[in-house]
Amino acid sequence: MPERAPLRTTVPAALALLAAGLLTACGTQQEPAAPPAPPAAAPAKPSAAAPKAAAAVPAGSLGGPGTACALPVSFTLAQGWAPNAVKDPENPEFAALTRQGPAVARCEVDAKPAGNIGYLRVWTAPKSAAKDPARTVLEAFVKAETGVKGAAYRDVRAGSLAAVEVTYTVHSEALDETKPERAFAVETPKGTVVVHLGGLDAEEHTAMLPAYELARSTVKPL
Repeated sequence: MPERAPLRTTVPAALALLAAGLLTACGTQQEPAAPPAPPAAAPAKPSAAAPKAAAAVPAGSLGGPGTACALPVSFTLAQGWAPNAVKDPENPEFAALTRQGPAVARCEVDAKPAGNIGYLRVWTAPKSAAKDPARTVLEAFVKAETGVKGAAYRDVRAGSLAAVEVTYTVHSEALDETKPERAFAVETPKGTVVVHLGGLDAEEHTAMLPAYELARSTVKPL
């Protein structure tokens, strides 16, 4: 899915995830006349999985009075991430950038000061009469994009709130590139809030997951 242009606060992130595969093979040749071979060395242990990114360091909160963005919820920011309110998000002139399905962009938290290329974007949608507003809004949010593949939804917790999370990939036909995305949604008395993690590529996405998880685990309604 093509990356959205920055919401007047960041540069776009639209480079590719490059995948590489490695196939190896080996063979042996039997030689009956040869003397017995010395004991074989113990097989090498498989490499340990790549370590996860270090836990994010908390550094203040976002969403409450006096913070950069007025939101229906608050959550803890990771150290170095820089929040900025989206200016004039209701302006129809900027709808292509500030609207996604039923949601309107309210805040963009830039990861570049923390050394990553990506962002957390916070979107809000009005209260809904749907049986499960958070899931309904999140599904519509994802459906409004192009190039989405493999969207998987699950029920999670966001702080003390019930939430729905989605993971998926976005493919750009123009660039022939794919990268991962994820978001969660919670319902509040003021409507639904969607927090979306985007990034340059799969490596940046993984590096920024701790900041996303910190935000999700500390959500509080306001």
